[in-house]
Amino acid sequence: MGKLDGKVAVVTGAASGIGEATARLFHAEGAFVVLSDIQDERGTSIAAELGERVAYCRADVTQESDIAALVDFAVARFGALDVMYNNAGAQGVSAPIAETPAEGFDATVALLLRSVFLGMKHAARVMLPRRTGTIISTASIAGLRTGNAPHVYSACKAAVIHLTRSVAMELGEQGIRVNCVCPGFIATGIFGSAFGLPPEKARALAPLMAPMQINAQPLRHAGQPIDVAQAVLWLASDDARFVNGHALVVDGGLIAGRSWTEYQHMRETLAKGIQAALEQTSAATSDQS
Repeated sequence: MGKLDGKVAVVTGAASGIGEATARLFHAEGAFVVLSDIQDERGTSIAAELGERVAYCRADVTQESDIAALVDFAVARFGALDVMYNNAGAQGVSAPIAETPAEGFDATVALLLRSVFLGMKHAARVMLPRRTGTIISTASIAGLRTGNAPHVYSACKAAVIHLTRSVAMELGEQGIRVNCVCPGFIATGIFGSAFGLPPEKARALAPLMAPMQINAQPLRHAGQPIDVAQAVLWLASDDARFVNGHALVVDGGLIAGRSWTEYQHMRETLAKGIQAALEQTSAATSDQS
């Protein structure tokens, strides 16, 4: 028996990375899944591979009409909407603040924040009459701590976390849970995309990033899309029925604090500095005498 048997789920950004891993896991756990993306060929191919409980629906998440149509498609195709996973995204504009173009800021906000708002809005539209459902969005550790991503990306992810908590207070009273996940460094195509690579080349680069990420966090494991997908599955399932307004961090301990190795290195450096200062003081005292 699957954790999502009979549930209907929509996953945006489902043609690659975390979205694809989550869509596949949802399907394996018994859900009816609507995959959404703008990579039509790959999205259609994944849907065909997974079979009759899966359908593909193109949606540009920056367009409200597309999000509304996506939600309506899920209801028309499978009869309901139980899980909305707002996952689609990219790094967006990346530059020093004095060089960041306003149009890049606007486009990034549209993709990373406005799209989540639209997903919540239209999921709520069809969930409220049934007084049940769960809405999950992809935020990031960059929304909790600076220095891990570009300015606008980080600001958008922080806003997603706060929007999640705020909307959870409203919809929780109606039986609808609202949560988000905050991935750390995950080996996906987002890194290649950030350097302008087309989707296929960006996906191919993802496995090559893994060895470079092993030492990025205390757990010596390169984060994989399935690691985040498992967290999303838990939030979507009845196992998390008492979890609402939560930002679930999936980062191998990256933002928990200074790593033990870094701490030891800092301590050794500090000890050497203190020893050098003591020796200088001792030498100065001897000279004066």
